[in-house]
Amino acid sequence: MRKFNLFVAVLFFTGLSSLQAQERIPLVEELLAKMTLEEKIGQLNLLTPGGGVATGAVVSQNVEAKIKAGQVGGLFGVASPEKMKVAQDFAVNDTRLKIPLLFGSDVIHGYKTTFPIPLGLAASWDLDLIEKTARIAAIEATADGINWNFSPMVDIARDPRWGRIAEGAGEDPYLGSAIAKAMVKGYQGNDLSLNNTMLATVKHIALYGASEGGRDYNSVDMSKVKMYNEYLPPYKAAVDAGVASIMTSFNDIDGVPASGNKWLLTNLLREQWGFNGFVVSDYTSVNEMIAHGLGDLQAVSALALNAGLDMDMVGEGFLTTLKKSLEEGKVTGDQITQACRRILEAKYKLGLFNDPYRYIDASRPAKDILNEEHRKVAREAAARSFVLFKNHNNILPLKKDIKIALVGPLANNKNNMLGTWAPTGDPQLSVPILEGLKSVAPKATIKYAKGANISDDPELAKNVNVFGPRIEIDERSPEEMLSEALSLANKSDIVVAVVGEATEMSGEAASRSDLSIPASQKKLIRALVATGKPVALVLMSGRPLTIPEELALPVSILQVWHPGVEAGNAVAEVLFGDYNPAGKLTATWPVNVGQIPIYHSMKNTGRPATTESFQKFQSNYLDAPNAPLLPFGYGLSYTQFEYTDPSIEKKEIGQGESVTITVSLKNTGNYDGEEVVQLYLRDVVRSITPPMRELKGFKKVFLKQGESKSVSITLTPDDLKFYNSQLDFVSEPGEFEVFIGTDSNATDKVTFTLK
Repeated sequence: MRKFNLFVAVLFFTGLSSLQAQERIPLVEELLAKMTLEEKIGQLNLLTPGGGVATGAVVSQNVEAKIKAGQVGGLFGVASPEKMKVAQDFAVNDTRLKIPLLFGSDVIHGYKTTFPIPLGLAASWDLDLIEKTARIAAIEATADGINWNFSPMVDIARDPRWGRIAEGAGEDPYLGSAIAKAMVKGYQGNDLSLNNTMLATVKHIALYGASEGGRDYNSVDMSKVKMYNEYLPPYKAAVDAGVASIMTSFNDIDGVPASGNKWLLTNLLREQWGFNGFVVSDYTSVNEMIAHGLGDLQAVSALALNAGLDMDMVGEGFLTTLKKSLEEGKVTGDQITQACRRILEAKYKLGLFNDPYRYIDASRPAKDILNEEHRKVAREAAARSFVLFKNHNNILPLKKDIKIALVGPLANNKNNMLGTWAPTGDPQLSVPILEGLKSVAPKATIKYAKGANISDDPELAKNVNVFGPRIEIDERSPEEMLSEALSLANKSDIVVAVVGEATEMSGEAASRSDLSIPASQKKLIRALVATGKPVALVLMSGRPLTIPEELALPVSILQVWHPGVEAGNAVAEVLFGDYNPAGKLTATWPVNVGQIPIYHSMKNTGRPATTESFQKFQSNYLDAPNAPLLPFGYGLSYTQFEYTDPSIEKKEIGQGESVTITVSLKNTGNYDGEEVVQLYLRDVVRSITPPMRELKGFKKVFLKQGESKSVSITLTPDDLKFYNSQLDFVSEPGEFEVFIGTDSNATDKVTFTLK
């Protein structure tokens, strides 16, 4: 086996060498031959002129003069054909070589048509739908002149204190990899030279979601075995899907910040994975290596170029120091040329040398942005992202002719519908919950009361409201608001309480140490339950929360994340049963913060807890269970599904063979609905400690009431492989257990042996 692995490795790396020596583009090579050193360095400089989309604390100065001086390779944070044309005119009319600019943007979950946050979209487990949302985002962004997107973010996140968990697909590398591929395909399409496709950027290389303490920008430290098996797969999946660019992360890896990490940017990306696009730093991350303790601006800029970074976002360290570093022998001319080559090749692939204005068409925004077709998909995506946690006494779906007390600080609040990282969307164009309920159920009597503030804490509100009002503290007293809500509840048939996080309580620079629903809203929920009226909680958040108290109350709970521009209509559709919820969690919900990190693919210990009650000298807590509040893959429906007769086609397979597992699924409830059938694998004995189970397949299945289907999922040879302690990707002979069911706690099991 060892000799075979080494032989395969030789072939693999030989193949990569040929990839690295890919055929040069004649136009690019001719251009490089004409360029001065200063012009090459200028292409490595990415600036933001300010006045547009705010995504960081620093704004570039003298942008127009720098473009005319050939000192800018691209801009971001600006949009509209008119503004783009002005900037592109500077580049193609006022510079010696007339090299066009790239125009980038953070288009994270839609452009003007804002879809649910990525963590919500992932909960749909619908790859075609996710790809479609990325395709629409590309159509809209390119209509505004943008040709380069800083998405998808594929960081594995297992600590919901980290606010940017909202921006990714959750905790699992298998699902995360599938979603990464779908989004890259959606953004880039099949032809980057078309004016409605754009460069995608996978981010953040690497491990950003594992920051210590769940605190943004913090240090990361993990073994390479853990990296390769659990955190790197989604990045590699995006590379394999042909992603055009990669963005570095803010954290360090093995003690070296990502933007200056040669093992990461050259050995892994270029040599092992064969990546041939370009690498851009995150916002001033090159400069931030000074604070990491790696030297002055010249030193860290040289470190970044030597590591394999091609483009410097905002910091201008490349622009101001690389010439001096070249003179002093700290970098080489070939390194500068190679970085410039990669930027120019990206522009060539976009067709910008043929037509610098191909993305600048003043007729497109009116027809391609936020049109009815796109809003329809946003509504569909939102409804399919919702996860039903609990349906107490089956009060959902609601009848359309009842009296509803709509209560809560998020019930009629446009500012919090879009979600974090929606800088290109307009909150005032969103549909709030009150409006959606009235539209979907015009015969219902719906009256609204705020009931409570999102939070009564003015300091928290100040921290959250950096980009506009998200937590608004009412002029009325909490007692007055609560009294109004209770009076309304007592006159109604049912209470729908819309509670949770403001949009900017999650996202970048929005880490939280307390993941419970704010105290102001907890008080409201308890008081509403005390009225004795049926209560349905509509829970909004950008992350898993700690809700053991709420889950124990006699309430129904529908988790809706931050649903996007069609929020109210989608929530109403699900509450009234026009769509039966089918979302499933892609991140485990803990009982309390002390359980974090908690995820479905954790490893066993040498002293595993053998009972639910506390036992001394076993791996457990004195004051909390080991089990999460809600497991990965969890989600209920208005109907019920029954799994029976799991089977496997072969009990023994050889190396390189696939094997198919089949289960019978029946809709035994009273509604048509969808179920996500999930398959988990356990490698019983192997050379390094195995996870207790890993997601290795899923299918979303629609069944009418009473209908049955046979559902089959095939395990491929790669599904049985892992990176061993030598970082060889291998499968080892032995027994495997396969669990298939409705979530990661599935108990239906079959076994097989790999020879």
